[in-house]
Amino acid sequence: MQVAAQISLFPLRQERLAPAIEEAWRAFGERRVVVEKGGMSTIVIGDEEEVFAAVREGFLRAAKHGAVSMVVTFSNACPV
Repeated sequence: MQVAAQISLFPLRQERLAPAIEEAWRAFGERRVVVEKGGMSTIVIGDEEEVFAAVREGFLRAAKHGAVSMVVTFSNACPV
């Protein structure tokens, strides 16, 4: 099944926000998914297994930079 995930990542108590966010983007880009970067969130579209794996890996890799909070909305009903 094709799904879309809208992901917002919030690095917490970090001097620089970009390293954690960029690390998550790298993780998303290594999967077989479409990645659409926005100003406040990122959309990841693809097969459900790939999307869920991308979100998990993105969170784990971003968390290596320090505390993070990730908000994700999954849908199989949005145009994908």
